[in-house]
Amino acid sequence: MVRAKVREIFMPALSSTMTEGKIVSWTAAEGDRVAKGDPVVVVESDKADMDVETFHDGIVAAVLVPAGGTAPVGAPIALLAESEEEVAVARARAQSLSQGQSQEQPPPHAAAATPAPPPPATKGVATPYAKKLAKQHRVDITAVVGTGPHGRVTAADVEAAAGIKPKPKVTPPPLPAAAVPPATPMASGAVLPPLPGGRVVPFTTMQAAVSRNMVESLSVPTFRVGYSMITYKLDALYEKVKSKGVTKTVLLVKAAAMALTQHPVVNASCRDGKSFSYSTNVNIGVAVALEGGLLTPVLEDADKLDIYLLAQKWRVLLKKARTKQLQPNEYNSGTFTLSNLGMFGVDRFDAILPAGQGAIMAVGASKPTVVADKDGFFSIKSEMLVNVTADHRIIYSADLAAFLQTFAKIVEDPACLTL
Repeated sequence: MVRAKVREIFMPALSSTMTEGKIVSWTAAEGDRVAKGDPVVVVESDKADMDVETFHDGIVAAVLVPAGGTAPVGAPIALLAESEEEVAVARARAQSLSQGQSQEQPPPHAAAATPAPPPPATKGVATPYAKKLAKQHRVDITAVVGTGPHGRVTAADVEAAAGIKPKPKVTPPPLPAAAVPPATPMASGAVLPPLPGGRVVPFTTMQAAVSRNMVESLSVPTFRVGYSMITYKLDALYEKVKSKGVTKTVLLVKAAAMALTQHPVVNASCRDGKSFSYSTNVNIGVAVALEGGLLTPVLEDADKLDIYLLAQKWRVLLKKARTKQLQPNEYNSGTFTLSNLGMFGVDRFDAILPAGQGAIMAVGASKPTVVADKDGFFSIKSEMLVNVTADHRIIYSADLAAFLQTFAKIVEDPACLTL
């Protein structure tokens, strides 16, 4: 008997941080014949929408996760039949999968380059407590039908097979009003009840990824250093080059990249808590606020490109970010991040350290300020405040102060930015 060739299309891992994906749309419908390399589905990862291609020829027999649905990485999202004769077999299998009754292991050749999920438990697999009860009551556990996940035999299944009636649940009487204990703080990670009359809105995939990254960053010991600098020369340079598409953000990225080459420890990262890695590239991510989330497109090798090429690359990245078409290497390869809220008039703020990086710079607005020179004479000059958040495991106060001094010198005398 020849086994029908039905392959599963799995939810792919489109980034190293992705744990689940959302189906944006299916480009191939049920019944469509597809060839190896054809895009079959658009998946929203934590940062972008990406086409997923099939690795095999066949017929899309059944869609398991419709558009708008989500699935964990490695979970099947569709079934691919090799021929018309196997479509019915695939659809029957899809029905059993939807009912949680499939006992088949994933086939050896999946239709997406993603590790298959572990095979479900089969009949006879039992919890340790269920095995103990079966031994006590002399129940043949291999004959017990499991009602747990994937047919797993539970203690309740063994008790039912032994004819033991479940014990009724006893609800304790309510405490009198005077005896109600005072409220205690919620434990870390506890889920708070919704506010009365409030509307619950679930996170988008991007918001969920931002949430995970922010929580992860809490485990890193950080410190912050602020530094003010005079920007009238940088402002004058910007007026000269803005007609060529160079933004203030691009100038700041270039200045930061040049400073990082002189202070490589600020461009380093600590990922295991035991060592730190110096990066051979200066890849600067720039925080971009989007509807429903936040992205950090990365300007790779920013120290090696002139401001005009940087501006050109930035325009392309910004367009991709707004249309959710960034490739993983275009948002997860950053070694340092710059967040510029100065363009919105914010004069100062602190930024949260991105996971896997050593430092992030928060840039405030350049504003007219009364300053005094070394002789005590006052004048009005444009001044900008930046705050850098750094990983204190690898970057120390003196390191950050030296980096900021170098960055300030470049900003206050920016002729080198155009070389």
